[in-house]
Amino acid sequence: MKRWTPRLTAARSSRSDVRNPVVALSAVEQLRSLDPISRASLRAILLSIRMDAKDRAEKCWRKHKAPMACYWKVVSVYAGHIARVLR
Repeated sequence: MKRWTPRLTAARSSRSDVRNPVVALSAVEQLRSLDPISRASLRAILLSIRMDAKDRAEKCWRKHKAPMACYWKVVSVYAGHIARVLR
């Protein structure tokens, strides 16, 4: 009988556009050109959306509503990616 051995995973890329695909969008420069106060306010709002969407995804998953759980998880991830661009 063959014994199970874990597969080695490839190292993650350190390129910012691979780790955060939002960085490659053309509108990112407009976000980065905002004044610091506006950026901080928008970032706080996006982080709040991220947490709320994450909670909704977990709630939908527990209720066996996988399509909505997936939707809210994606909302959470993209809000987080955009918030990181504003950092």
